[in-house]
Amino acid sequence: MEIERKYLITQLPFDPEEYSCKIIQQGYLCTNPVVRVRRSNDRYILTYKGEGLMVREEYNLPLTRESYEHLLQKADGNIISKKRYLIPYNDTLTIELDIFEGDLAPLMLAEVEFETEDDANSFTPPEWFGRDVTFEKTYHNSNLSQKNL
Repeated sequence: MEIERKYLITQLPFDPEEYSCKIIQQGYLCTNPVVRVRRSNDRYILTYKGEGLMVREEYNLPLTRESYEHLLQKADGNIISKKRYLIPYNDTLTIELDIFEGDLAPLMLAEVEFETEDDANSFTPPEWFGRDVTFEKTYHNSNLSQKNL
């Protein structure tokens, strides 16, 4: 189960290069339900995501590089490239700051994953977070991949 809040970011009060980073490339084989292939640094993953906005089922399966490259060629829409910075927020939370590249630049989104819905609903974001877009389908990566950019 994935429980996640998502926020637009318009300006950063720090240099993201100070934090660890993952280079991510992903494509969508299907957007309803969501079936995605992703390369995150040197890891390759096939993901299924169920319906929902803040709370939804998520299953991840490892892929080989060869399987990933084969499946990526079958992706519908645009391939998404982004840098994901991992920013510790408190003792239990990490902010995942995605800075999109290519046609989606200069889009920046911050995601925070939670253990429970109560935790997600009671979350107070840091001041540098912009609008909460958790419940806006437009900002799901699967929808971003389908945009004519």
